Amino acid sequence: MSRGFDAIATVTVDAPRSAVWDALTDPAKVKQYMHGTNLSTDWKVGSPIAWRGEWKGQPYEDKGKVLQIEPPRLLEFTHWSPMGGSEDRPENYHTVRCELAQEGATTILTLTQDNNPTQEDADKMAADNWGPMLEGLKQTAEQ
Repeated sequence: MSRGFDAIATVTVDAPRSAVWDALTDPAKVKQYMHGTNLSTDWKVGSPIAWRGEWKGQPYEDKGKVLQIEPPRLLEFTHWSPMGGSEDRPENYHTVRCELAQEGATTILTLTQDNNPTQEDADKMAADNWGPMLEGLKQTAEQ
C-alpha cells in the first residue's frame, strides 16, 4: 500500500466481528449505509468490484478489484470513481484496506485508503467520506 498519503478512519462497533464483516461485504447491507449503492462482486481475489448508483441526481459506476480477503479479519481492494475527475488508469486507483479486530464484545474496524495527493486531502477523505460511511456501517452491524 502507501502510495501518496493515507486516509485513515476507525470505528468501534458494538457487535461481533462476523456481524461487522457481514455489513462490510453483503450487498444488501452495503446498500443500507452507502447511499443506496448496488455492490457487485464475488469477493474472490482478482475479481472485479462495481459500485453502481445515483449521487446527487447523477448515475455513477465506481470500480475496483479484490486484492486480499481473509474473513472476518481483512479485506483489501482497489477503488476508482469517475466522480473524482481522474482518468480510469491504474495510477488513479486507491487501495482500500479494512482491518477488523475483535476486542471483547466489540469490533474495531480500521479503514486505510492510499494514493491521496496531500495529507490535507487524505484527512478530508477520512473525515468527510469514510467517517460517515463507517458510522452507517456501525448502525447496520449493530441492528
